[in-house]
Amino acid sequence: MKQFDVPVFYRSPIISTVKDARKELDPRKKDFSPSVIDFGPVRFKIARHFGFCYGVENAIEIAYEAIDENPDKRIFLLSEMIHNPNVNEDLQERGVKFLRTTTGEQLIPFDELTPDDVVIIPAFGTTLEVEQELERQGVDTETYDTTCPFVEKVWRKSSQIGDDDYTIVVHGKRYHEETRATFSHAKQEGPVVVIRDFEEAELLAQVIRGEKDADFFYETFDDKYSEGFDPAEDLRRLGVVNQTTMLATETKEIANHLRQAMIDRYGEADVQEHFADTSDTLCYATNENQDATHALIDDGGDVGIVVGGYNSSNTSHLVELCEEKMPTYFIRDAQQFDSPSEVDHFDLEEQGVVTTENWFPADDTPVDVVLTSGASCPDALLDEVIRKIIAWYPDAKPVEDALEPFEEKTESD
Repeated sequence: MKQFDVPVFYRSPIISTVKDARKELDPRKKDFSPSVIDFGPVRFKIARHFGFCYGVENAIEIAYEAIDENPDKRIFLLSEMIHNPNVNEDLQERGVKFLRTTTGEQLIPFDELTPDDVVIIPAFGTTLEVEQELERQGVDTETYDTTCPFVEKVWRKSSQIGDDDYTIVVHGKRYHEETRATFSHAKQEGPVVVIRDFEEAELLAQVIRGEKDADFFYETFDDKYSEGFDPAEDLRRLGVVNQTTMLATETKEIANHLRQAMIDRYGEADVQEHFADTSDTLCYATNENQDATHALIDDGGDVGIVVGGYNSSNTSHLVELCEEKMPTYFIRDAQQFDSPSEVDHFDLEEQGVVTTENWFPADDTPVDVVLTSGASCPDALLDEVIRKIIAWYPDAKPVEDALEPFEEKTESD
């Protein structure tokens, strides 16, 4: 796989040592068991897979190339390049300006752009409507397009199933940048409807089976279907694609459920005429990170810490998985806590930052800390979390000693 030129300040001495050792021992990525960094009174269980994925590293490389190659030009990001505040803030400090918010509100009017300006398309891609508007302003939309190849793969699959006269069902968050982009591309090829979760899949299945009528569909999926959508005709044949950061297991459950609804309505013998196989659209990195998180939490721990941007979809799903097994804290970086007595963290249910007291079981040594991060999170942020926590233990092993087993494994190979 291609090696990207990612700025060194996003790398990390601790995490890089662990990752390098695991890569040497398990080059085929078959072993999902966590790595354990033992500092004595505190041990960190690190997920086998986490952090920057292929698409994110590709986007970061292109963005910093744009800065280096255009020192005398205005440089804009269409919106957040990836959902990590540290990365986006660094780009802004280097003079990059955002044209829109992640939810689509305009910050700088497109008509203020000139053909000499550089515009970076984010890893989520963008809608055809926005792309066409930029091109009307004479802006180059290709040179610094960081759209993730796996997002583009979903677009190609959407086009294929649309061309085969299937309706495109998108498992995603309707107003997430990636789903907005996928919706825009897909509706050019066929009817589209977006469903958020398994509960909405069941509501759609009720319409497919004929248990609910068109009015129910229009009310339930308001603003989630393409113009002219006719449930009576457009739910006779369909295929499921997904926002690449959704839970892969949930996408599979949704696809299986809708396939069964087709069988209920039309019979097993004709199911291929009514349901397209789209299983190959699931992102490999999302799958690996989620599988590794399952193995991580199955191994057990006293407290979970997940690092990433609060608006990161893939990170929020890792938090959901960890919360099922242990107290878990979703933080953007190590600045969210100073001591074991208090942490500021993002609460998925409240959809906001909350403060929790006595969050860290520092007295129950040894403490097992389950640690992972989202696909848009620099490894350096995990280093900071580890160093801050081990500083609470005067008798903790030095970092060099704790990493020695991993360095020995690398040297022995």
